[in-house]
Amino acid sequence: MAKFYCKFCGNAFSSVQSLTGNTCPRHPDGVGKGRHALYEGDEAPEYTCKYCGKRASTIASLTSQTCPRHPDGNGKGRHSPAL
Repeated sequence: MAKFYCKFCGNAFSSVQSLTGNTCPRHPDGVGKGRHALYEGDEAPEYTCKYCGKRASTIASLTSQTCPRHPDGNGKGRHSPAL
């Protein structure tokens, strides 16, 4: 079965409809203020932050921490997976 990942929190869903139909706890606008967004990259053994190059084995572990080189400033945004 295919998995669809949220680019903000890394949670996996069985369909795009179930992904976009729920609010995301790590949405950039805040908790409960935005929906999950589809990560359009391929499933990979390792994911890299597009801002600072940090690597993680899952999208969820990559997006769980703030990024020191985020465009909004140090500590003001989370790592974001590169496509």
